[in-house]
Formats: sequence, structure tokens, C-alpha cells
Amino acid sequence: MVSDLAAEVTAALARSILPSVIARGASVRVVAARDGVVTLEADGSPGAVLPILGRIEAQLRAAVPAVTAVRLAGADPEPPSPPETEDLSRAAQRILDAEANPAIAAHRGHVAVDSVSDGWVRIRLEGGCQGCSLAEVTIRQGLEPLLRARLPAMTGVADVTDHEAGTDPFFSPEKR
Repeated sequence: MVSDLAAEVTAALARSILPSVIARGASVRVVAARDGVVTLEADGSPGAVLPILGRIEAQLRAAVPAVTAVRLAGADPEPPSPPETEDLSRAAQRILDAEANPAIAAHRGHVAVDSVSDGWVRIRLEGGCQGCSLAEVTIRQGLEPLLRARLPAMTGVADVTDHEAGTDPFFSPEKR
């Protein structure tokens, strides 16, 4: 029997959260709901849900007042301590230069590490990637899984590109 809390949370997920999670290359479902604590399980892109778990919790708490906390099944309660910021920055740029930038160059683009803070790698897309309508797909389905697989201490990837300033995007929004 599915609890009332689990049913309410499942409905809230389907109504307002799941489309965003699916757009990031993942899916999420309720595996437990007890005493206000909801446990979710994610499938798909490994880095798609963890960076937005706080937003998911906030939305669920607003939609279902009985929710007091949201947990992700299988997520470490305490992430491994990140290496020194400079080391993570250099390692991320080295991986991007070796494994991503050669392919991205075919679209007249380049990706660079802008900064690293608290395990978050902030990247900047340049050239044909700046303003490209498929930039988010490139990040969530290409760059983030690549970096996550090679840098387990990384918390997530954030795009700090000013896409509005792009002058020659490979796929302009009109091409969508």
C-alpha cells in the first residue's frame, strides 16, 4: 500500500519537478515516505539530480507541507572532501582540453574552466557554443558526466556563460 505522503509527493513530482529532471537527462521516483522524510531514487545521468536536490526539496516542501526532508537513495551523506581548488581546476581543464574541446571545436566552440569553489566547477562556453541553443544538452549529457566520471570529488558543473552575448552560435535559437 502506498502511503498518502508518498502519493502526494509522487503527484507533486509529476506535476512540477519531473519535467525539469527529465530535461537534465534523468528521472526520479519516490522509494520511501515516512514521518515527513521522503527518499527519492534517481535514474539516468549521474550528475543530473544531485546538484538540484535542494531545489527539488524546496519545491516538494512547498507543494506538500507534510514533507520535512528529502533524501536521495544511494547518495553519500557526506561527500568526499574535494581536492585543493587549484588542483580540481587544473584537472578539469586538462580533461576538457583532452576529451571535450577537440569535438567541440568542430562546432567552432571551446569550453574553459572559469573557476572552482566548494567542488563546483564553473565553466564558460566560448565561440560557437556561446548562445548555442543546445549548450545545456552539451553540458548535462556530455561535459558533466565526463567530468563526474574523472573527478569524483567534484560536486557539480555550473554554466557561467553569458549566452545572450553570443554573436555566432552554432545552433541559434531560431534553428530549434
